[in-house]
Amino acid sequence: MSKAAATSEASSKQSSAKASSPRAAGAKQAGLEDTDAAQTEDDKSEFVEVTAEDGDHVEPPPPEILEPDPELSPEEAEQARKDYLLTRFWITAHGYWGRNGDRLAWLFTIGLLLLIVANVAVQYGINVWNRAIFDAIEKRDSVGVFHLTAIFFPLAIGSVLLGVAQVFGRMGIQRRWRAWLTNAVVSRWLASGRYYQLNLVDGDHKNPEYRIAEDLRIATDSPVDFIAGVTSALLSAVTFIVVLWTIGGALTLTLGGSSISIPGFLVIAAIIYAAIASGSIMAIGRRFAQISEDKNQAEAEFRYVLTRVRENGESIALLGGETEERDGIDRTFSNVLRQWARLAGQHMRTTLVSQGSNLIAPVVPLLLSAPKFLEGSMTLGQVMQAASAFTIVQTAFGWLVDNYPRLADWNACARRIASLMMSLDGLERAETGDGFGRIKRGETSGEAMLSLNDLSVTLDDGTAVVGETEVVIEPGERLLVAGESGTGKSTLVRAIAGLWPWGGGSVSLHADRRLFMLPQKPYVPSGTLRRAAAYPGAAEDWSLEQIGDALHKVGLDHLKEKIEEDAPWDQTLSGGEKQRLAFARLLLHSPDIVVLDEATSALDEKSQDRMMEMVTTELPKATIVSVAHRVELEAFHSRKIVLERRKGGARLVSDVDLIPRRGKRRLLGGFLRQRRAAAKAA
Repeated sequence: MSKAAATSEASSKQSSAKASSPRAAGAKQAGLEDTDAAQTEDDKSEFVEVTAEDGDHVEPPPPEILEPDPELSPEEAEQARKDYLLTRFWITAHGYWGRNGDRLAWLFTIGLLLLIVANVAVQYGINVWNRAIFDAIEKRDSVGVFHLTAIFFPLAIGSVLLGVAQVFGRMGIQRRWRAWLTNAVVSRWLASGRYYQLNLVDGDHKNPEYRIAEDLRIATDSPVDFIAGVTSALLSAVTFIVVLWTIGGALTLTLGGSSISIPGFLVIAAIIYAAIASGSIMAIGRRFAQISEDKNQAEAEFRYVLTRVRENGESIALLGGETEERDGIDRTFSNVLRQWARLAGQHMRTTLVSQGSNLIAPVVPLLLSAPKFLEGSMTLGQVMQAASAFTIVQTAFGWLVDNYPRLADWNACARRIASLMMSLDGLERAETGDGFGRIKRGETSGEAMLSLNDLSVTLDDGTAVVGETEVVIEPGERLLVAGESGTGKSTLVRAIAGLWPWGGGSVSLHADRRLFMLPQKPYVPSGTLRRAAAYPGAAEDWSLEQIGDALHKVGLDHLKEKIEEDAPWDQTLSGGEKQRLAFARLLLHSPDIVVLDEATSALDEKSQDRMMEMVTTELPKATIVSVAHRVELEAFHSRKIVLERRKGGARLVSDVDLIPRRGKRRLLGGFLRQRRAAAKAA
C-alpha cells in the first residue's frame, strides 16, 4: 500500500489509541483551556515517540476547560485569558523534561547548572586575585606581583573554557528544546486536518506558520537564557554580598557630635541602588509585553501579505492588480513601522535607565570606600576587591534591568504560541469530547462502499448547511452530486472525505477501502515533477516509466522529459495542466473510492470527456462521487442526486438512476417516500 493510500485509509478507520474519529469543532471556546502536547518525532529523530501498544501514535486528551469567573468584566476576563496563556505554554513546554521528553534534557540541564556554579567559583577566585595583586602593588612586592601574574593565566584560561562550555550547554538545550516543542506543535497542527480546520473557525491563531517558525524559537531560546542568567545572578549575588559584608564591615559616621555605625554599608548600598534601578525599569517598561506582542503580530501579517502576492502572482499579473496590492502592502507595512516606533520608544526609555546604571555603578563603591581607605582601615587591594564585588552584585541585581526587553518579547511570543495551542486544544477536544456537534465515522455493513446515515453538515457555529441525509453508495457506482451554487455540495464532499467535522449523523466507509480526493485546485508541492505526480506518496514509490505512462494517459506527454526536473511547477503549470496532473496521481494511487470536487472545471469539454473516459477505463471498479455543474458529466455517471437550498439547510430532493440498474433502490428513495407519507399523514 502506498503512503498516500495509507493516509487516505486512515480517515476511514478508527483506533482506540488515536483520535481517528471525525474531526469536530468547538475551537471558539472563550474559556481558559489547557492540554498536554503530543510528544512525537519522525523515525529519524533522536526524541521519544509516544505510542500505544499497537504502535499507533497517542495524543494525551485535552484537560477540562477552565472557564473564567462570570463576575469578571470583559476587560478583566480578557486579561485573565492573557495571563493564563503563559500557563498554557508551560503545560506543554515543560514536557521536554518529562517522561516522554528528550532523553538528554536533564543531562544538559544539570551540566549547565554545574558549569554556572564553576564559573561563579572562578569569578570569585579572580576577585580574590584582584585584591592580592593591588595589595602587592601597594607594597611594591615584585616577587608577589610575579607570582600572582603566573596564577592569573590559569584563572583566565579556566574562565574562558567554562564560558565556552556554558554557551555549548545553553545553546544545546535551546536547540533540542526547540526541536522537541516544534515537533509536538507541528504534529498536533497537521493531525486530523487541524491545519485546514483552523481556517474555518474563529480564534486567536492567525499566521500559524509564523508562530511556529519565529515565536516558538524565541519562546524556547529566552527561558534558557533567563534561567541561566537568574541562576548565575543569584549565585553571584550571594557570593559577593558575603565578600562585601566581610571587606566593607561597618561604616561609622559622625553627625551632630554623635557617631552612627552602619553595618554592611556596601551591601545596603548595593541593594538600595539595585532597587532604584529595577523599580525604574519596571515602571517605565510595564507596557513592553503588549507592545512586543503587537509588533510580532504586525510582522506576521506583513509577511503573510507578501507571501500571498508571491503565491498568486499569475492572477495578480493577469488582472493588473499591482497598484492595489502595493496599497495593501503599504498599509500593512505602515502598521509594522508604527509598532516598531512604539517599541523603539520603550527601548529608549529602558536604555536611559540601564546605561545610566552601568555608568554610575562602578563609581559608587569607590566613593563609599574612600573614607575608610583614607583613614587606613582598608587597603588598596580591599578597595579594589570591594569595587569589583559591588559591580558584580549590582550586575546580578540589575539583571532584570538589562533583560526586561527580552523578557517582554518572550512573554509576547509565548502567548502567541499558547493561543495557537488553545485553538488546537479546542479542535482536539471536539474530536473526542462531549457537547460538540460532530460527524461520526465508521464502517459500512454488507457490501456498501459508502453510506451517509442521517448526515447533517453545519458550520462551526451550528448554522445548518446540509440537512439530514440518507444515502447508500454501492461498489462501482458513479454518483454525481448536483445543485445550484451555494447549496453545500463541496461542503458535503469534504464531510465525506473527513475534512469537514461539524454536523451530525455519520459517514461510513467500507473496511479496508482507500479514498482519494481530487479538489478543484490541485496542490503542487515544490521539488521535481516526479514528486508532484506521486504526491502525497513518495516519488520513489513509482518508477519513471510508471509516472511517464500516467502522464501520457492524461495528455501531458510534453512533460515526460522533465519528470526529474526541479522547477516551480506550481507557478509553471496552467490550471488545466494541474487538473490533468491530479488525474495522473489518481491513476498511480488506484484507490477504491474517488471523490471529485469540480476536478475538471479548468478543462475544456473535450479534455473533460477524455479524463472521465480514462477514469472509467483505467479504474472500472472504483466507486466515484463527483461534484460538478456541467450537465455533460451525467454521461459518465450511473446515478445523480440533487441538492436544493431549503430553510434550515440544503436537502437532497431527488435520486435518479442515470443508467438503469436491477436490484434494490438506494436508501434515499425509501427515505424520501417515507417523508412524503409522513407529511401527508400530518
